[in-house]
Amino acid sequence: MALMADIPDKSETPQLIEQVLRGDQRALGELLGRHRERLRRMVVLRLDRRLQGRVDPSDVIQEACLDAARRLPEYQQNPTMPFFVWLRFLVGQRLVDEHRRHLGAAARDVGREISLYRGALPETSSAALAAHLLGRLTTPSQAAVRAERKIRLQDALNSLDPIDREVLALRHFEELSNAEAAAVLGLDKSAASKRYARALIRLKDTLASRLGGLSEG
Repeated sequence: MALMADIPDKSETPQLIEQVLRGDQRALGELLGRHRERLRRMVVLRLDRRLQGRVDPSDVIQEACLDAARRLPEYQQNPTMPFFVWLRFLVGQRLVDEHRRHLGAAARDVGREISLYRGALPETSSAALAAHLLGRLTTPSQAAVRAERKIRLQDALNSLDPIDREVLALRHFEELSNAEAAAVLGLDKSAASKRYARALIRLKDTLASRLGGLSEG
C-alpha cells in the first residue's frame, strides 16, 4: 500500500492568499483549484452510501470554496493549520450539512458500520474503506468473491483501533501528507508517522490471517 500522494506545491499559498485579498479572482481560482482533486477524494470516500447519486461531490466542494473565499481574511489573520487542512475542514462541514439535510436523525443510525474515527469530521465507515481497498470487480464471479471479501475486510478493519483506521484513510486514500494528517488528528508529526506505519503492518497481518491477501480476483 504505497502512498501515492501528489501534494501541490504550497510555497505560493501565502502569496496567492495576499493576491486574493487584493481582489484577484484569477488567484482565487488557482488557490482553490489546486486542491479540488484531493478534496473530491475526501468527499467520495466519506459521502454516505445512501446519498450516492443524490449528492454531487462537486457541489459540496463548490459550496465549501464559496465559504473559503468569504472566510479567507479570517484564515490569514489566524492560520492555525495548513491551508489545505483548513479547506478540508470547510468541505467536511458542508458534507455533514448534506448528511443532516438528506438523512436527518438517520445520519447517525445505531446500525451503521463502525465509523473510522469518532470525532473526525466528517466520519466515514469501514464499509467505504473496504470498498476502496477492493476496487471495482465487474464479472458475476468476481462480484460474488468481492462481496465475501468485503465482509471479511470490514471485520479486519473493525479489529483495528479507530485512529489507525482513520490514519489509513487520510494517508492512503485521501493522500494527505504526514503533516496534514497530523494536523487533522491533533497529533504531532512523529506520532502520526508511527501510527500510519503501525496501521499498515496491522492491516497487512490481519488480512494475511483472515483474507489471504487481496491479490486474487
